[in-house]
Amino acid sequence: MTTADDQTSSPLLRGLLEKLDDALKRLEDAPAFARPDKLPRVLDTARRVLLQPGGCQACEARAATFESAAVFQGSDWETPQYLQPALAAFSLKSAHAHALVIEALSELRLLAVAKGEIDHPLITQAQAHQHLTQVMALNLTLLFGAPTEAERETQGRLAAIPRALFQHLAGRIGYEHIIDRLIDEIWRILQQRPVQVDGIKQMITHIALCQADPSIDLGASGQGADRLVSSLFGPTQACREDPGVEVFQTRLAGMDSAALQAEATGFARAMHDTGLVSPYHAVLMRFCLDESDYLISEALGLSSTGRDCLLCYRELVHALIRESVYPATAQAVYGLALMLERGILYQPPVAPAMWRQLNLALSPPAKARLSATYGDEVSPHARLMEGVLCLLGLPLGVGQGNNPTCQSARALSMWAYNDPDYLLQMVAWATRDDEIIMHFEGQPISSRESGAGVATSLPMDLDPVSLIVVPHLDRIYAEMGRRCIGREGDPHRWVNPEFHGWWSGRGFRINVDVQSGRLVEVERFIRHFYASYHPFYNGNQPLIHPQPAGIAVTDSAGRFVGWHAITILRASLDPTDTMRVYFFNPNNDSGQDWGDGVRVSTAGFGERFGEASLPFEQFVSRLYIYHHDPLERGEPATVSQDVLERVTGYLHRSWGEPRLPELEC
Repeated sequence: MTTADDQTSSPLLRGLLEKLDDALKRLEDAPAFARPDKLPRVLDTARRVLLQPGGCQACEARAATFESAAVFQGSDWETPQYLQPALAAFSLKSAHAHALVIEALSELRLLAVAKGEIDHPLITQAQAHQHLTQVMALNLTLLFGAPTEAERETQGRLAAIPRALFQHLAGRIGYEHIIDRLIDEIWRILQQRPVQVDGIKQMITHIALCQADPSIDLGASGQGADRLVSSLFGPTQACREDPGVEVFQTRLAGMDSAALQAEATGFARAMHDTGLVSPYHAVLMRFCLDESDYLISEALGLSSTGRDCLLCYRELVHALIRESVYPATAQAVYGLALMLERGILYQPPVAPAMWRQLNLALSPPAKARLSATYGDEVSPHARLMEGVLCLLGLPLGVGQGNNPTCQSARALSMWAYNDPDYLLQMVAWATRDDEIIMHFEGQPISSRESGAGVATSLPMDLDPVSLIVVPHLDRIYAEMGRRCIGREGDPHRWVNPEFHGWWSGRGFRINVDVQSGRLVEVERFIRHFYASYHPFYNGNQPLIHPQPAGIAVTDSAGRFVGWHAITILRASLDPTDTMRVYFFNPNNDSGQDWGDGVRVSTAGFGERFGEASLPFEQFVSRLYIYHHDPLERGEPATVSQDVLERVTGYLHRSWGEPRLPELEC
């Protein structure tokens, strides 16, 4: 095919498009069994086209041909209605040329659908438009930023393709739709109060740049952006025009007590409203050390609980501010505020452990990892202290990053939530000694002497505490699993209580046969979970300690994705009187669509910061292992057949369908 745009393109592009059209024709005419051999030529030629000026426009014009030639057949991109915007970044930043190209072609196909140029039987025009705006909102660095050194190293010339793609998409869709979607996404993630917010701060910076760029017409979009931008660059009267920290510090020195109180109150309001801390806030905190504890309390936005804790541990709080609060580590202010609100310093071991942490000498490997990841703007010690405060203040905000270390992330969260002095002990061992020793059934396991962990490489996209501690925990967890080889059943039965803590229930249930992978004893599994966790079946006994559990994660079509570690936190009625399970998911974003109407909520149904939730029946349908106290049996026999059928219905319509016992197939 030849379009009008092809005729005005460069000779090089015209030649490449002729080759692309020929490759597409050969692919379309080939019998089904021969298509896999024809596809690489199409993708290689498309890659060369996309690297040329006008290449994205030419590929968009061929969207219908890509579809009819079955370019997407047999891949995840074959069903565009199930594509997840958050996953597009992995393909767009991939060093694998074919994955990147097919992602780019898919986005251009959806662009053609969104603009009404072609019809698609599986996705509507509105759905395609929504998908594209979400993809762009989540990857604004590809629109505004040049390739990073890491991208140039891993992708080479391929790094130019996603940027050319996003420039084309933005020109066709309009910045106003992207910015609105981005703002909604930022607020949704901030409601979960993650520990890692650098990515969110970068997104807000891009919004500010869009607002200041006269060449970008935002129209009536951007409602709600001012609150986000001001929270970082001008939360109060004295810094509203973003004058720079040196100028702001000079202004503080000339203020009277009333003006200082107004500044402190303004910073606290912005911080608690968004979960973000401005670098100016850190400057004020350090200034307040020489003023009064009242101003410190106001700047932290403390209630009577936090204020009392501050006054009881005044010297410790002052030392924490001096050592950890800088403009580059401003999030430490929020972590400190929430830690004081939790009152955990009143636990006898915690305050001494914090003093030890303040005076801890970091090992050379720990210093090197922190510096390599976060730079040298502040000392590695200050960066680690920021991480410790944020984890203790937001124990449900830790995430595993793009790494298969959900067990270790869950352990850090559980200890910060339930046993903070034990967490501080782990941090001390890992940072000072570069080794953690845990025991499995009475036998010591050293992280230094253990073999490889679950992660195949050292994770770098983590918060400061996880960056240092997770590699040790990952190796120990894997070694515990290796010591269970040969035992009948699932190794989590023995590993979880030893790895996570004594409070993990010694009773253990699983509804999947380890050898065959098929469902077993599903009804008994469901009945005992209700009897252990549902207040109406366990004598209205609230959950005392968080419990490890495993879920079968499914995609938006209900298809099995993989096994995943979570923490069950509590079960209670939500504001609509629906019984829900509230749990911790060690991802940086817990809001997910698991198919068949099972949508994980993170706000609006009684969730606390960092919690995810599902109605009880839906949660049980995705559960495959859990722990319980075998001495607290509840009333499993009273679970009705209707309840069982509803839960098994969700189960059989999703990940359980291919795992049904032979007789039920």
